[in-house]
Amino acid sequence: MKRVLITGAAGFLGSHLCDRFIAEGMHVIGMDNLITGDIRNIEHLFPLERFEFHHHDVSKFVHVAGELDYILHFASPASPIDYLKIPIQTLKVGSLGTHNLLGLARAKNARILVASTSEVYGDPLVHPQTEDYWGNVNPIGPRGVYDEAKRFQEAITMAYHTYHQLETRIVRIFNTYGPRMRVDDGRALPAFFSQAMLDQEITVFGKGQQTRSFCYVDDLVEGIFRLLMSNYAMPVNIGNPDEISILDFAKEVVQMVGKGSIGYRPLPKDDPQQRQPNISLAKEILDWEPKVSRAEGMAKTYEYFKKVLL
Repeated sequence: MKRVLITGAAGFLGSHLCDRFIAEGMHVIGMDNLITGDIRNIEHLFPLERFEFHHHDVSKFVHVAGELDYILHFASPASPIDYLKIPIQTLKVGSLGTHNLLGLARAKNARILVASTSEVYGDPLVHPQTEDYWGNVNPIGPRGVYDEAKRFQEAITMAYHTYHQLETRIVRIFNTYGPRMRVDDGRALPAFFSQAMLDQEITVFGKGQQTRSFCYVDDLVEGIFRLLMSNYAMPVNIGNPDEISILDFAKEVVQMVGKGSIGYRPLPKDDPQQRQPNISLAKEILDWEPKVSRAEGMAKTYEYFKKVLL
């Protein structure tokens, strides 16, 4: 039986990955320090013999007994509210945490996939964003703690790949949504849904003309799984190229929920104006593209938020 370590296991994406690898018949070791994760996301797995949970901070030395076939490094704060609140921990999990897990992968002769992000492109000057674009990032701005942690993560991962011949994979994740998102994590979709459902003013920054491209979590997990199982070591964009302005997205939420008004706030510093992945590489290398439409994915997500909020 294959054994896989998933860090950030109690988070939004990590918990869905735990489900997927359990479904694939593997033994899953989930690891999380619960600083932003929620144990309720994985408590349904606790009765299973093929699942175990380690409450641990990967920025400190990581030990896992026995053999490991795969490591997926998804431990990191991922929303502006979180990484602005805990900037040092964000930098440490992307640097020290990645170093520790690369060392573990080398010791166990395991293949490791690290979760990078579209934020490595910063506020992009190229649209849509392709993997060969180096980005436009402010290293000392408020978002730099996250952006540069992920850029360093990519750099050290490639160094281990080229110097130690370690089997590595890098996924650049674009905006993703679905059940188990934290209501208060500050990202557009959970913020809009919770504000509308609680009959609060929906907060749109600037004029709302900045764009995002939202990918449903099931599609993302499929892309990650295919990348892990591929033979491709360079970064790959995984996301949905269906681009929409934040204002239009807020209007979609209002229409779905049936209530809510929109209010405007000043645009945060270094907020990216455009986000749209070019997924030509994922189509070519992985035979992957998203299947779930935004209307379908938002309906499923709305049902989840009803259970959490109402």
